[in-house]
Amino acid sequence: MSEPYTAIQVVMMPRDTNPHGTIFGGILLSYIDQAGAIGARREVVRAGGELPALVTVAVNRVEFLKPVLVGDVVRFITRLVRLGHTSITMHVQVEAERGREVIQVTSAEVVYVGVDLGTPERKPKPLLGERPA
Repeated sequence: MSEPYTAIQVVMMPRDTNPHGTIFGGILLSYIDQAGAIGARREVVRAGGELPALVTVAVNRVEFLKPVLVGDVVRFITRLVRLGHTSITMHVQVEAERGREVIQVTSAEVVYVGVDLGTPERKPKPLLGERPA
C-alpha cells in the first residue's frame, strides 16, 4: 500500500445524527466514498495518468467499531491498495479525534472504475492511458 493521505477531515455536526444521538452511518459511508475517490484520483495522477472520471463499483466490509459523536473531528485517510488497467482499489481508514483521544472508527476498501464521460454508455476507460501492445 502507498503512504497515507488525509483526503477529508470534517467536524461532525448535529444535523448528521441518527435517532440515538450518534452520527448516522450513512453520513460516514458517504464520506468514505468521497475520500476514496479523492485519494484514487490523486494516485492515478501520481502514477502519470490524466485526472480520471471515477465511479464507485464496490465498498467492501464496513464495520462500525465505535460511535462517532457530534463535535468529533473525523479524518478519512486513504491508501492505494491496487491500481489496475481501468480500476483502482483504495483503503479508507476512519478515525475520530475527540479531545486528546484518537479513536479508530471504521475502515473499508472501495473499488472505482475510470469511465469515459464523452460517451453515453460511460464505458470503462484506462486510468493510465492506452498501453502499447
